[in-house]
Amino acid sequence: MFKGSMVALVTPFKDQNIDEKSLKELVDFHVKSGTSALVPCGTTGESATLTYEEHDRVIELTVKFANGRIPVIAGTGSNSTEEAINLTKHAKKAGAKASLQVSPYYNRPTQKGLYLHFKAIAEAVDIPIILYNIASRTGVNIEPETFAKLAAVKNIIGVKEASGSLEQMARIRKICPKEFLLISGDDALTLPVMAIGGTGIISVVANIIPKDVADMCAAFENGNIEKARELHYRMLDLVKAMFIETNPIPVKTAMGLMKLCSPDLRLPMCEMLPENKDKLVKAMKEYKLI
Repeated sequence: MFKGSMVALVTPFKDQNIDEKSLKELVDFHVKSGTSALVPCGTTGESATLTYEEHDRVIELTVKFANGRIPVIAGTGSNSTEEAINLTKHAKKAGAKASLQVSPYYNRPTQKGLYLHFKAIAEAVDIPIILYNIASRTGVNIEPETFAKLAAVKNIIGVKEASGSLEQMARIRKICPKEFLLISGDDALTLPVMAIGGTGIISVVANIIPKDVADMCAAFENGNIEKARELHYRMLDLVKAMFIETNPIPVKTAMGLMKLCSPDLRLPMCEMLPENKDKLVKAMKEYKLI
C-alpha cells in the first residue's frame, strides 16, 4: 500500500490558525495529481508547534477530506513514549491507515531505548507503523541492526530513512526482511533509494510538484529508467532550493508564491532571508512554476 510519492503535507495557517479550507484544497490537489499517500503532522507539517488539539484536528481533517480516496499516514511521534502512544491511538480512531514515528528527539536514547520505545508503541496500538530516522533533527541515528530487531515486531512495517547515507540504507535493505519497507526521506535520493530496493519517497518537494514526483516513482517501478532519470535530474535544482533554509520554510514560501496556500509559518520558523528567497524564486522560474 505504501509506495510511490507520499507527500509530507504542510499545515496551512491563516492568522496563525489552521486554515481548514486550504487543507481541503491541498488534499484534493494531491488526489488529482497522483500522490500515493498523505503524511500530515510530520516535520514539514510543523508538528512541533501544533497544540495537541490542533495535531489531532489536522489528522482528523486530512482523513475526512481524503474520504478514502488516498491513505493517510499520520505523524504521531514524540520523544515521550506515552505521548506517542496517545497520539497514535487518536490517529487510529480518526481513520489513519498508518502512523509515522520519528525517533525520540533531544533526550537521545540508546539503541536499546529506541527499540523499547518503538516496540511499546507498536504493542499499544494495532496500526501499521513506519519509523522515521532523521538524526540531523533528532540527534540520534537508528542503526541498521536496530531496524532488523524492530522489523520482527508485528506491525512495524518500514522506515522513512532520512540519514542521507545510501550505505546505511543499503545495509537496512540487506539485513531486514524483504517485506520491510525502505522509503526515502530525502528528495534528492529518491531514485537512488528505489534503485537499491526502496518503495518510494515521503516527499517535501511533492507539495509543489506532486505529479512529477509521482511520475518519476511510477516510471522507475514500470521499468522506464530513462524517464525516471530524466525527471530526477529535472527536479534536482528545485529540490536543492527546498532546503536553502530549514524545512518547511522554503516549501511554504514556494506554496505562497504559487497561491496553493498562505506562506504563514509559526515561530521559531520565520520568513526567508531575501537573498535566499531570490535563489528559491530563480529555481521556481527555471522550473516554470511561476
